[in-house]
Amino acid sequence: MNATTTLPFTLSPIASDVLAGLSRMPKSLPPKLFYDARGSELFEHITRLPEYYLTRTERGILHDSAGEIISAAGIPLTLIELGAGTAAKTRILIRAILDRQKPLEFIPLDISHSALEEAVSHLNGDFPDLRVRPIVMDYTGGLGPVRDLRGRKLVLYLGSSIGNFEPMQAGRLLRNVRHSLRSGDALLLGADIVKRKSILLPAYNDAQGITAQFNKNVLVRINHELEGGFDLNSFRHVARWNAPCSRIEMHLQSVRQQVVPVGLLRREFSFARGETIHTENSYKFTPTMVQSILDLGGFTLERSWTDANHWFALHLARVP
Repeated sequence: MNATTTLPFTLSPIASDVLAGLSRMPKSLPPKLFYDARGSELFEHITRLPEYYLTRTERGILHDSAGEIISAAGIPLTLIELGAGTAAKTRILIRAILDRQKPLEFIPLDISHSALEEAVSHLNGDFPDLRVRPIVMDYTGGLGPVRDLRGRKLVLYLGSSIGNFEPMQAGRLLRNVRHSLRSGDALLLGADIVKRKSILLPAYNDAQGITAQFNKNVLVRINHELEGGFDLNSFRHVARWNAPCSRIEMHLQSVRQQVVPVGLLRREFSFARGETIHTENSYKFTPTMVQSILDLGGFTLERSWTDANHWFALHLARVP
């Protein structure tokens, strides 16, 4: 089956992604499909799991270095966050900025409407000098709605979300962001660091099975939104460490030979036993890899902060 097959009806964005992803070999689906309301809720749960070191480690760096980060970025500024979710960690930076600047405009961008609603609700109640302007959008193509903002901007891309993209894609994403910024604007990039497999793998295959539910949520969405016929028990969550590529991979593996209909696509998709749908990559970075994607994006690295274990890093980069 060809992913470019012409259909006699208009596809929604999720339908187009599912048709293309399940028609190619090997099959894959983009990780943005995780994030409906339930997916966002599951991811927030993941960030609190004992195995998931990323969020607490990054939060610790922010607690220890927020003042330095804001001083290095320079004020006054407008704060913009890519993939903001509920903006839980961002509160630390918001507080540090408001100690130096009032008022502050914060523009969180995310594809999850429910996550942004939660962010706005919590932030507006706690920071009277904060003006929150949420935008539901896919930011990977650039920051069109904020292109014309005046004054210095600080763009946050936290949580090592950049690791979900292939290196060249990551560079292009940052280049698209760069095109919406001006000289002197800055980027604060969170990037997970390469470490032992014994630390990495449990973060993506927790004992409670929350990450497995999160991974399978893409099938739940297809069932609900596209009249899919996926039996969740016929797929298992798989997390792998791909050392040559320096990335964790998440897959959904078919436990038997099966054919799955997707009603709104008017298609059936065949799966062999053991065949997988590749749902997410999470690259783990060396300093050279970080420098490479910043160079591709047109940013100049100025300073980095890390934790005592050197598990995670925040990188401040500038538009020349």
